[in-house]
Amino acid sequence: MSKNFDESRTSGIHSELSRLQGIWKGTTKTWFDPAQLEDESPISGTMKPILDGRFILHEYNGSFKGNPLTGMAIIGYHLELEKYQCAWIDSFHNGSALMFSEGSKGDNNLNILGSYAYVTPETEQHWGWRTTIEVLNENEIRITAYNVTPEGQESKATETLYKRN
Repeated sequence: MSKNFDESRTSGIHSELSRLQGIWKGTTKTWFDPAQLEDESPISGTMKPILDGRFILHEYNGSFKGNPLTGMAIIGYHLELEKYQCAWIDSFHNGSALMFSEGSKGDNNLNILGSYAYVTPETEQHWGWRTTIEVLNENEIRITAYNVTPEGQESKATETLYKRN
């Protein structure tokens, strides 16, 4: 283990990541059109450190319009590149794809951008998916995701407000 990681784990970014640890319950709102809320449903999740605190594993269960969904994300901070990274899968948004996202170099906010393909028999478009995770206080976290059109326009897609259980 590197000295940099030891320092990060005790007083740096990895120490901040550890604040996500816990059992959480809350509500997720979903929009397909920014002007109209599509769904609001309960969600529960756990976040726990893995690999000696190098990463946080977020596992969650919720629903969309009464249909169950489940997912997980591995969130970390690459010390040498100075950026957050995440690998995310779920049964609602991702289909059979894994989404890899990362932040900008030197950005200490958990603000990551990934991409996905929207494919139909007629077209293939590549969209962005930007996610932010904010620790509001010791007992509340907000996770917000934005769709990013191929032209670069953003609109809120989901917002989860978690409270520590």
